[in-house]
Amino acid sequence: MDPKHKEILRANRLHLSEQLLVDDTIIQYLYQEDILTESQVEEIQSQPSNKHKTLRLLSVLPGRGPLAFSAFLASLRNDFPWIREELLLLCENDCTTLSGTTGQSGVPEHLLHTIPSNQQLNRLASSLGSEWETVLLDLGLSPGDLYRCRADHPLSVQSQVLAGLVKWKQSQGRRATVQRLLQSLQTADLHPSALDQVFI
Repeated sequence: MDPKHKEILRANRLHLSEQLLVDDTIIQYLYQEDILTESQVEEIQSQPSNKHKTLRLLSVLPGRGPLAFSAFLASLRNDFPWIREELLLLCENDCTTLSGTTGQSGVPEHLLHTIPSNQQLNRLASSLGSEWETVLLDLGLSPGDLYRCRADHPLSVQSQVLAGLVKWKQSQGRRATVQRLLQSLQTADLHPSALDQVFI
């Protein structure tokens, strides 16, 4: 395994052990791909808790050859796509650690892949200023959508923004994640500290 990949796995052991359930799909996939031997599978599965199983897997993987890291990423594709994306980003950006409990924005890592509640959207709407139109356009709303939000709520900018955010959430379904929202807020040059009280 590439030294950089070893270091990524080592530096993120605790984060991964808290996020992953390796018992079924992941271990079986790695066995099927000849990354793990039968005795290694048994050893991992004999660990007392899921966290211990993940930690054991992460200590075995670095010694399992040049294909071990890419096979591990492939094993995450169906059940843990967000962790796979995080690890790929680390490889691309030459970083070794995931942001852990909070991202740069101050938003807890586990919330990034959730769909924001209307209460959170309302808090966000109250914290946005003149950049709200930029944010909503970046999220995919049309100028016509913005016009309707303004026309339906002529007396309250907060209500206009909330209407736009709810429309985005309804149109995007499961893709309307906190992370996607943060990307648009960053596009509008909003300082991350503005979000500290929104996604808590």
